[in-house]
Amino acid sequence: MRERFLEIALANPVVATIVDRAPKLGLQEWYLTAGGLFQTVWNHIDGRDLGAGIKDYDLFYFDADDLSYDAEDRVIRSAAELFADVDADVEVRNEARVHLWYEQHFGIPGVPFTSCRDAIDHFASTTCCFGITKSADGTVDVYAPHGYDDLFDMIVRPNPVLAPREVYEAKAARWRREWPALTVEPWPETLT
Repeated sequence: MRERFLEIALANPVVATIVDRAPKLGLQEWYLTAGGLFQTVWNHIDGRDLGAGIKDYDLFYFDADDLSYDAEDRVIRSAAELFADVDADVEVRNEARVHLWYEQHFGIPGVPFTSCRDAIDHFASTTCCFGITKSADGTVDVYAPHGYDDLFDMIVRPNPVLAPREVYEAKAARWRREWPALTVEPWPETLT
């Protein structure tokens, strides 16, 4: 399934361009992740344009050496220049900084992540937990901690390790409007 996932994801020209160019940012650790990947697969399954309904493309990187906004902003500006010709919103974030603003944005305390993979593990839905990276030598790596079955079966499942119920339910509702064939699993009542 890994190869099928990679083939479909990289058939989306936005995904392919980001994965191809991102090593030029010179980041130690980065992943293209979340909606730009799993929604590309849903579009493929539905026979739609691969970029349909995708709000943005999340490019995570991890740099714990400088947690300042200025350092992150420099990377964001470099990425904006690198992807200026890409017809999509490429959202770049230093995952080492997320805990500094998470509570203000989501209403619950964040946790300091230890890597991009750790950040991916904390998405609101297991369906979001995908990442693709490419090393300087051209080797492509896929991170899929929950496997591919739910993705290809179009099942949205909660991942209540960090995000609040409201975030999961809002995202799932938006996805369901865009991809009506989705099966959305409810938030566990024991965590309400």
